[in-house]
Amino acid sequence: MPTTLTSREFNNYTARAKRAAQEGPVFITDRGRPALVLMTIDAYHSLQGHPTSIADLLAMPAAEAVDFEPPRLAGPDFQPADLA
Repeated sequence: MPTTLTSREFNNYTARAKRAAQEGPVFITDRGRPALVLMTIDAYHSLQGHPTSIADLLAMPAAEAVDFEPPRLAGPDFQPADLA
């Protein structure tokens, strides 16, 4: 169950808020309305996802073993370039 603290409680009991964040999100209210959320960095990263660059993918161990055969594009917009 999430914890809710007023902004004043958060200012006075920061250590309590940090301990509560280990169990789940801590909602901090301002004038009775949710204003902020405190969470662990691991929880934040899981929400963010992990964007992967092509360089990261190519640096993976055994990247050469990954089967990758992109489909050929067809149609009038996808013709080979005439370099003559």
